[in-house]
Amino acid sequence: MDSSSISSIESLVNEIKKEMFSNQEFNTFLTPISAYDTAWLAMISYNNQEKAINGHSFSGPMFESCLNWILNNQNEQGFWGESNGENLPTISSLTATLACMIALKKWNVGETNIKKGLKFIHANTEILLKENSQQFPRWFTIVFPAMVQLAKSVGLETIFVNGSERLLSDVVMKRKVILESEKLMDMTAGHDQPLLAYLESFPNYFVDQKDQILKHLSEDGSLFQSPSATAQAFMSTGNQKCLEYLMSIVHKCPNGVPSRFPVDEELINLCMIDHIQRMGLANHFNKEIEQILGQVYENQMNNQNEYLSEISTLPERLFKDSLAFRLLRLQGYKINQGSVCWFVRQPQMRAYIEKNQERFTCVMYNVYRATDLMFNGETEMEKVRSFARNFLESSMKVVNNEDNLLLLPSLQKVVYINFTFLLLMRKIHSFS
Repeated sequence: MDSSSISSIESLVNEIKKEMFSNQEFNTFLTPISAYDTAWLAMISYNNQEKAINGHSFSGPMFESCLNWILNNQNEQGFWGESNGENLPTISSLTATLACMIALKKWNVGETNIKKGLKFIHANTEILLKENSQQFPRWFTIVFPAMVQLAKSVGLETIFVNGSERLLSDVVMKRKVILESEKLMDMTAGHDQPLLAYLESFPNYFVDQKDQILKHLSEDGSLFQSPSATAQAFMSTGNQKCLEYLMSIVHKCPNGVPSRFPVDEELINLCMIDHIQRMGLANHFNKEIEQILGQVYENQMNNQNEYLSEISTLPERLFKDSLAFRLLRLQGYKINQGSVCWFVRQPQMRAYIEKNQERFTCVMYNVYRATDLMFNGETEMEKVRSFARNFLESSMKVVNNEDNLLLLPSLQKVVYINFTFLLLMRKIHSFS
């Protein structure tokens, strides 16, 4: 290999390292931007504080960068939001596209974008609803009818005919069942989030219930760490802590916001290492991998007896612990089996996992992979392996499209890597 090829490889590696391991900006390689949440931040005005420009006053968007992101990031097919591996829209693109059009309509910009978005909605709603009609994701059932209603209220001509109208009615009826059967803060119904976490879907309900919203704000000012729900909380209450939370997101993520903030950066780094190793490129990142795993190990030692405060965080905690265990043992660290076996000692947690199969399928798969590295005599690991195997065998009989790891529709979003990143990685691999 000549010196120019070596130089090219080193340049690519340094470019990727800068993108992946820089703490200066939000890492979109592994955690994608949420068009839906970005749209909700774009809807926020200057809280009725007017700005004067050229002698004229107006109330503009508080987070103009979010509005600009919407204007500049519409898919060629006319939608915003996720697409699958074939660049086809997913069901979440319906809610994201409606939210983005609502934001544009509010500020009277992006007329061309809105026309393309409406064309997409009219052409694809029936197709996407029919594909998911056997079991609509819970979040979609709650949010989609609300977005349709809000779109109509701002003057967007959303037209649903024939099959799409019947399917929309089905979603509306399912939403009604959820609202009638669940309490706003019911954390025992087997879902990651209570209804209040979708506050933006119930703005009128809370007009006179500001105290109810403020009561459930987190210490960081967020409502369940959801940018969209917190945006509505701020618009409903004007709470300063909500505003500070939203401003911190935009400061950290100036080019579009994630669906949850703050993200667990340690988990993101672990997922990144896992992907690098799977692709056979770990030798290019030895220093970075060792630094990250060294810090993870130190944190594990300092937090061995950390208590799980919320049962709703169990999927994330267990996924992270099992991934950390596997990567640390592969790297030669002396990590105790208890760091991944703790849940099996608690009957209520085992029962909770078994009751909520759709939420733990990906988690248990990673737990099972971790048990591949158990040593002789680790009896608790054997119990965990048996539990995970039985769980996975049982879950294979269940068809469900709402695997909610990390509050996301699928594991694919947790370990998301964009196409540019893959191309660079493959190019490096071809020179190796």
